[in-house]
Amino acid sequence: MPSSYPASPPDGRAGIDAALVERLIAAQFPHWTGLPVVPVEVDGWDNRTYRLGDAMTVRLPTHAWYAPAVEKEHHWLPRLAPSLPVPVPPVLALGAPGEGYPFPWSVRRWLPGETAARERIGDLPGFAVAVAGFLRALRGCDAAGGPAAGPHSFHRGASPARYDEETRGCLAAVADRVDAVRATAVWEAALAAEWRGAPVWFHGDLAAGNLLVRDGELAAVIDFGTCGVGDPACDLVIAWTLFDGDSREAFREAVRLDPGTWARARGWALWKALLNLTRDAGVHGAPEEHERGVIEALLADHDAFG
Repeated sequence: MPSSYPASPPDGRAGIDAALVERLIAAQFPHWTGLPVVPVEVDGWDNRTYRLGDAMTVRLPTHAWYAPAVEKEHHWLPRLAPSLPVPVPPVLALGAPGEGYPFPWSVRRWLPGETAARERIGDLPGFAVAVAGFLRALRGCDAAGGPAAGPHSFHRGASPARYDEETRGCLAAVADRVDAVRATAVWEAALAAEWRGAPVWFHGDLAAGNLLVRDGELAAVIDFGTCGVGDPACDLVIAWTLFDGDSREAFREAVRLDPGTWARARGWALWKALLNLTRDAGVHGAPEEHERGVIEALLADHDAFG
């Protein structure tokens, strides 16, 4: 397992294409043979996703790093779904390695909606409250037996101290582009705010691309590949990556978490923004301007709330 969240495979598709998906379906789920297999319009780098007919998707990890998520989601999503206020991916089948593909994979029901771009949301503060409500419901799910934060979650749900060396290295590398002194203060405050709570469920990658909207409202939450039980601070990163101003304050009030959790959340957000600044921005789809804006918001938030 790498020290941080890795970049996408060099070939961009990890050898996965529609023909492979068709062969896997024919070999393991022949009752779905003949349904059209088409790449989704917006794909990620952890997994490749294809539409299967009109009502299903096929999701395949691109690397062994991401493979543990398949069985984790297959087991836990049906158990979490009844307690959540919006749909999460309904898992229909668990596929096995085959046809030259080395990892488990899954078939899910298609959830309609578009990813949560700001221009698709009419009432951003209201949307922020809905997202906070989802997180409160997720934290309220029974955590007994849930997957404790660790390599499968890229250590989200644990202390951000896991990435201390990497974060300080990134700070040194971009010191000419960000206020490294203030950013270091944000990071050290995150490390000092030790989490002492009981483990709760966290999503682990609550980004705009994993929130679906319909008619401007939250319609579903997808991609639970880094979910687990532990510290929920990592789920607050969206406060700076999607929300601002009134919407950030609405989220802060509605999510109902303590100042220490917010301090650790600033650390998680800082780590990821710095990491992206030191990588090819095209890999993660966020230009440098966006990442620097996130960092500036974190510095201001730390100044305001300490």
